[in-house]
Amino acid sequence: MKKPSLYIVIPCYNEQEVLPITAPLFLEKIESLIAQGLCNEESKVLFVNDGSKDNTWNIISDLAKQNSRFKGLKLSRNRGHQNALLAGLMHAKEVCDVTISIDCDGQDDINAMDEMMRQYHDGCDVVYGVRSKRDTDTFFKRVTAEGFYKFMHIMGAETVFNHADYRLMSKRALDGLAEFKEVNLFLRGTVPLVGYKSTSVYYERNERIAGESHYPFSKMLNLALNGITSLSTKPLRYITSIGIIMAFISFLFIVWAVIARFTGHTVAGWTSLVGIMALVGGIQLFCLGIIGEYIGKIYSEVKQRPKFIIEKTTDEE
Repeated sequence: MKKPSLYIVIPCYNEQEVLPITAPLFLEKIESLIAQGLCNEESKVLFVNDGSKDNTWNIISDLAKQNSRFKGLKLSRNRGHQNALLAGLMHAKEVCDVTISIDCDGQDDINAMDEMMRQYHDGCDVVYGVRSKRDTDTFFKRVTAEGFYKFMHIMGAETVFNHADYRLMSKRALDGLAEFKEVNLFLRGTVPLVGYKSTSVYYERNERIAGESHYPFSKMLNLALNGITSLSTKPLRYITSIGIIMAFISFLFIVWAVIARFTGHTVAGWTSLVGIMALVGGIQLFCLGIIGEYIGKIYSEVKQRPKFIIEKTTDEE
């Protein structure tokens, strides 16, 4: 069987502290995979610079000059983790047989790539890297992260529990991913929609080697909102259900008011009236906010703006 060419795709944003540490580890891993016969000599490590404001691109450029195994893409501006990752995957699919995407911070166990490649050779087009436990996380991080996946499931977004963006994808799977044209990206939910044979490889995640995390709670919340509104219409259905329930409650309140009027039990007061108005008004504004999110998604989709623009590659320098 012909050995496949592998590209390890790594999005980078302000990673000047961690990149000099993890780049040699990625190089060592891909050399090990080649030595095991799991991929061929054309395999590369591809860094995608997502509009970093520090020295990240210069480090990537220097790495490419020092070793031909390293490649780099520079986006014209910061487009966010998902778009940077997609840029790397779409570039790589034209020149390789299989990709493995992984973050630059060294938290994901690179040794899981060995089993990913074996699963690929066994016929899997997609292999998800899944965390086996979260012992290294703080209590708050663990609760919010696990709550993120459960909330996504409740809202109808299909994701793999405890899987982020550490995954293997074959060229066939990447071609399928390229058929999804939406601008609002949530790859954790889109990749399962591609289909094809898939499996999971479990690993323990380490602490970040250097630098600071680029995914605080606020970004995680925004990612969840983007994923839900991009992949599911369940929130709109919940709004319909809320509307039906509120209409029923309102009907009961009208019946009660009419009965009270004719039995002479009406009481002059504004507290209950204000309370009901505040409740209904709050629910209406909440529902309008959710509808607004979907309208905003439609607005950005119909514009069909490019998800990323590649300014240059290390091959051009």
